[in-house]
Amino acid sequence: MALVIEGEERIAAPIRKVWEALNDPDVLKESIPGCQSLEKKSDTELGATVVLKIGPIKATFQGEVTLTNLNPPHSYTIQGEGKGGIAGFAKGGADVTLTEDGADATVLKYAAKADVGGKIAQLGSRLIDSTSRKLAGQFFSTFGEKVGADA
Repeated sequence: MALVIEGEERIAAPIRKVWEALNDPDVLKESIPGCQSLEKKSDTELGATVVLKIGPIKATFQGEVTLTNLNPPHSYTIQGEGKGGIAGFAKGGADVTLTEDGADATVLKYAAKADVGGKIAQLGSRLIDSTSRKLAGQFFSTFGEKVGADA
């Protein structure tokens, strides 16, 4: 089951600071809902453990995250894949674009695509779609608050 999520967040911080935060495992870990661990393996690879509850199913996903199409400080593509054991799998990616909005603000736009399978996919597209949108919204608003608060 595939879905697409798009949105944007205005962050009260200069573009360079937002870019650095998007590449900082500590900031990302604090922003990702349910993230238990996020370890940098290289400049473009991370390992992650995330606990998610989707409807009646709660699962721990172990996965890999890769950054590609790097165009500092304007854009990159983040791709990930996680396995949740009996619950199933999730994989997807997002194109993230940063645009300056004056000297001290940045508009972050994202277009994410996700695919889920296994027991999670059996929950129904409406539940998965609404949960995915909620999680994406939580990530970007938390990220925006953290980065903007430090500005």
